[in-house]
Amino acid sequence: MIDRYSRQTLFPGIGEEGQKKLDNSSVVIIGCGALGTVIATSLVRAGVGKVRIIDRDFIEYHNLQRQVLFDEEDIKAGLPKAIAAERHLRKVNSSIEIEGVVADVNYTNIERFICDADVVLDGLDNLETRFLINDACLKHKIPWVYGGAISSSGMTMNIIPGQTACLRCVHPEIPIGARMSTCETAGVISPAPFVIGSLESAEAMKILIGAEEINRHLIIIDVWRGKFNRFEINRRPDCLTCQGKYEFLKGDFGTRTTSLCGQNAVQVVNTRVGTICLEELAARLKPVADVSYNEFMLHFKVDNHEMFVFPDGRAILRNTTDESLARGLYAKYIGV
Repeated sequence: MIDRYSRQTLFPGIGEEGQKKLDNSSVVIIGCGALGTVIATSLVRAGVGKVRIIDRDFIEYHNLQRQVLFDEEDIKAGLPKAIAAERHLRKVNSSIEIEGVVADVNYTNIERFICDADVVLDGLDNLETRFLINDACLKHKIPWVYGGAISSSGMTMNIIPGQTACLRCVHPEIPIGARMSTCETAGVISPAPFVIGSLESAEAMKILIGAEEINRHLIIIDVWRGKFNRFEINRRPDCLTCQGKYEFLKGDFGTRTTSLCGQNAVQVVNTRVGTICLEELAARLKPVADVSYNEFMLHFKVDNHEMFVFPDGRAILRNTTDESLARGLYAKYIGV
């Protein structure tokens, strides 16, 4: 279907040979929020042969301000982001393989998710999972594109194993406990993730076709102030990840909690839990809570909180940022 990509193949940087390479390529997008939706729609329209989109979350009305793949009907249908993205994008390009995966990316599954990828793209809102991507991609020698956006600014950098600096060259230690701005405290305007997501998509295309123009700098932009800066980042000789020490792939088993950016919510993951039958859980909870569910997730209200439970055993507790409370309610209503 050459007409579909005719304007793209006219561009000298891609051409017909580059288009063939895109068609034979596979990408994994981790996170399908503002960044991920921009990246996904761009690469699907560009004709990348296989696109896997992984996201743990469901859609809310405040997402529609900046997350371009979703609409109000998706919210009414109770669709997780990954499923809604897959359905919308299949209508855009039915000639490629698109897979939406509803899952929390963690040390137990990331290597399986990225094993067949030519490029991994960052559509996340937290630094810890980015460190995990960094470990997994360097271990398996898969290029990945880092990106982040908040308020009116954003940044992106290509990480090519063995060639460029990695994320831990930039941040030797994860800033645990530090007071960091989030979209809940600083807000975000849609042009910031739109620009960063577009830059990430362009870099992914260049990596996939082997272009010489691949960016090797850290790019930082501020769309409100009209600033665009490039910084040279060198590999650190003492970088643990570059030395092959993949600390973030060595997680402890048990319950983990994560405060979700801008949602007044906490996610609980218990790695000891396998697949949950939502129908059976609904029957168990019905005497004590107002329960509804579909094949993708279960929702119930209890103790002035809302909890969403997914088939992989994850849960999201809304109306709190208290991680201890979230773990307690998970143990009480979902168990181990």
